[in-house]
Amino acid sequence: MVERARTRPANLILAGIIVLFGVVFFVVVQRTGRADSALLFVVLPTALAAGLALQPGKSTHGRVFRLTTIGLLLAAVAAHEGAICVVLAAPLVYLLAHGITALVRMAGGSRRLTVLLPLPLLLTGAEGVQPDWRVHPDQSVRVSREAHIDPAALPALLAAGPQPQDARPVALRLLGVPTPEHVHGSGLTPGDRWMFGYHGSSHGPGGQIVTEVVAAGPREITFAVVEDSSITGRWVGMRDATLSWQPGEQGGSEVTLRIGYRRGLDPFWYFGPLQDRFMHAGAEHFLNMLNLP
Repeated sequence: MVERARTRPANLILAGIIVLFGVVFFVVVQRTGRADSALLFVVLPTALAAGLALQPGKSTHGRVFRLTTIGLLLAAVAAHEGAICVVLAAPLVYLLAHGITALVRMAGGSRRLTVLLPLPLLLTGAEGVQPDWRVHPDQSVRVSREAHIDPAALPALLAAGPQPQDARPVALRLLGVPTPEHVHGSGLTPGDRWMFGYHGSSHGPGGQIVTEVVAAGPREITFAVVEDSSITGRWVGMRDATLSWQPGEQGGSEVTLRIGYRRGLDPFWYFGPLQDRFMHAGAEHFLNMLNLP
């Protein structure tokens, strides 16, 4: 008969500390007028963390997974509106935690190998400590779409400016990434401005992105970002954008949007591809906002 692992007093103490942590943050959230998001960002992750703390450990990797998850849940409570950052970073944290655990077990009693174990963590965390210690932070994405409209008639349609749309790309809907709720501005001549406003939500205050036409050609418009106070600015800094079009291979027009941005998260090997995917989804959403036929 297999003996079941029992909950130890240490598990009860850890669960009690977690509940106390959650109560403190719940009170803070209530007093700052964010009661509407307290259930999602405080109560739920605290309850999950306390439940995990009560589970007895059975294996080394099982205990590492449990403690890492508890840490991530409590980080999400502390970050509140920034919990989306915790979600994005979670796979990286699990990878490092279990990777180092595996190396420790392989090292056994070797002191030399044990001394070298922190090196992967130090190398991973060094990027971004100084502004110059970054790998390829300036990136760009390019998305094209076929439109059933003659290229000569397209400028008149684009000059009306974009209109807010519900997010359709899965990458945006999956994590509830904020998208513009109201848009002002029109025109394609130098000096014309388009403003993309974000409403405040459980993610935090909204803010806005203001773009200005800096160059206009017969088949290409270049925008500069003159203001970016949006909530998305904590993850990515918009720099510029180019909207171009040409005759399509099967008639109509091929519309291409290129967006230049500065990655806000490190390390590059993890957040680079991740932010590239989200920026592609954002570019697709912008093309949806243009109401192309």
